[in-house]
Amino acid sequence: MLIAALDREFHDATTASRDTTPWVAGTPGRRATAASSGALAVAQPRHHLAQVNVALPREPLDSPLLAEFVAALEPINALADRSPGFVWRLQTEDGDATGVRAFGDDRLIVNLSVWESLRALRAFVYAGDHVAVMRRRREWFEQGAEAHMALWWVDASHIPAVAEAEDRLAHLRARGPTAHAFTLRETYAPPAGGDGHARRR
Repeated sequence: MLIAALDREFHDATTASRDTTPWVAGTPGRRATAASSGALAVAQPRHHLAQVNVALPREPLDSPLLAEFVAALEPINALADRSPGFVWRLQTEDGDATGVRAFGDDRLIVNLSVWESLRALRAFVYAGDHVAVMRRRREWFEQGAEAHMALWWVDASHIPAVAEAEDRLAHLRARGPTAHAFTLRETYAPPAGGDGHARRR
């Protein structure tokens, strides 16, 4: 779920120009494939978009304050899984990532996922049931001064590790948006020409 990390970006990103990068709907949790049985083949993207966000709950997950958030986890994760352009998300055998410990604070909730494009990620974040949950983020999570969300491009065959996500978020906090780690407000196009360097939009 992309909840607490989007506080400063919600208004700007919804009014920004839409990304026109093409994407193909795929099977949840797997990379999309070109349409079959006579349909026109669609070129597969060379890069996917990784995103990480972290949130610090105001109280423990088993507290009454967080009860509605916890109840929303399964349906919102299921919504992500079936969303066009979804590729992968970090999860334990329980089906979510609330048990993952990272970023030097065991209280943090970590969300790490991969999408086929910026357009696909935005469509999920700013539409449907996810927005209704996101609007309640201040009830459930502390509002920190540091950036809580980072985006970066990865090779289409790559699944990012938590340590990689930690590095990207730390880079964003230290240097602001760059090709190495950026935000929904200030984005970079995927690398072109095989040189591995993302370019500012």
